[in-house]
Amino acid sequence: MYLARKIDRDLLEWSEESQRKPLLLRGARQVGKSTSVRELAKNFEYFLEINFEEQKRVHSLFDGDLSPRELCDNLSVMYNIPFVAGKTLLFFDEIQACIPAISSLRFFYEKLPDLHVIAAGSLLEFALSELPSFGVGRVRTLFVYPFSFDEFLHACGEKLLLKAKQNASPEYPLQEAVHRKLLNYLKHFLVLGGMPELISHYVQGENLQSCQRVLDDLIISLKADFTKYKKRVPVLRLSEIFDSVVRQTGGKFVYSKAATEANHKQIKEAIELLIMAGLIIPVTHSSSNGIPLGAECNHKKRKMLIFDTGIFQRLLGLDITEILFENNFEMINKGCIAELYVGLELLKSSSCYQQQSLYYWQREALNSNAEVDYVIQEQQEIIPIEVKSGKKGSMQSLYLFLKEKKRPYGIRFSLENYSTYNQVRVFPLYAVSDYMTQEPATRDYPQPQP
Repeated sequence: MYLARKIDRDLLEWSEESQRKPLLLRGARQVGKSTSVRELAKNFEYFLEINFEEQKRVHSLFDGDLSPRELCDNLSVMYNIPFVAGKTLLFFDEIQACIPAISSLRFFYEKLPDLHVIAAGSLLEFALSELPSFGVGRVRTLFVYPFSFDEFLHACGEKLLLKAKQNASPEYPLQEAVHRKLLNYLKHFLVLGGMPELISHYVQGENLQSCQRVLDDLIISLKADFTKYKKRVPVLRLSEIFDSVVRQTGGKFVYSKAATEANHKQIKEAIELLIMAGLIIPVTHSSSNGIPLGAECNHKKRKMLIFDTGIFQRLLGLDITEILFENNFEMINKGCIAELYVGLELLKSSSCYQQQSLYYWQREALNSNAEVDYVIQEQQEIIPIEVKSGKKGSMQSLYLFLKEKKRPYGIRFSLENYSTYNQVRVFPLYAVSDYMTQEPATRDYPQPQP
């Protein structure tokens, strides 16, 4: 059973473009890249999928001339599939296993632009680091993540609930019963995470305990891939640092806590490999005095997020019954799972054609520490975001940021229904995507206090 994804629309639009570049799908393993391409293939008369990890014999075709016409002629004979412009979809899967195939993509755009070509890979960043210029301007990149909360609701058949959520706002909050129903789905999503295999099991009626076993299998599979990263970084060290990222979620990542028998340089290299693999996502400190946010970032101050809440809670060993049945925010946010969820939703809600960066703000001063969980750029404004449960008294850092940076408003995500407190607009945790996709010009924001 195929579960519809947001990426389906992007793939279809790409396939219908008259001026079309080869498409390169990037993302962590098992987030649904290949499955989405196979779904798109149903719109084509002919479909050829080549997995470079499984089909080693095809590598030799890319050893010499990378002429697209010659490659297609050879592939057509080899697999008995015709190549007809507009009717054939050529899919290179796990393309990182064949570096020359990556180089060939640019020539498809130059010499055979009418053919639909898609490539995907899970450890692509490692391969691309060996090809600093693999096709700039000639290949379009699309970033793929696990299921978002909206995609989860759609998979559960809750289309009307999803529409109601998308139409709500601080000016037009949801009815309490609808709000509670969404919170219940959110709790399940925090526990499950967004890995497609897991979501498929859940919507087909598998219970949560069975889903936990699927998570265990996914974790074993992901860690087994560590052997493919780099031979000079021991697998046990990568695993140890991966687990340390989970334990340190919610605070600045401290290298000295990451590994027992590794120096700073070794830990940093392991972290960068995990980032390249898409398994962890850095949140970098920004002074947030102006845009772009990255212009004033400090890479020595970083938080680290694992790429999925389900895998996070399983590795941390959280009691899922506390998350599912308690209405107390501290229980829901045990292990900072809510803060992690918001960061991931910010990424999933952004353009799939850009690799977004996440930032946070912190002021470290004597007797006056303050921290805002995330800061984002919205047109020409810098917007602070806090993930909290209380009301006015718990937003001191947010108000301090607004005053110090002279910003007009801030956003808070919590378990509450939609509301407004002075300069702060409150959105429920389940509405991160709705806030991010609203048109800024249509928002009626509170004005700065004198």
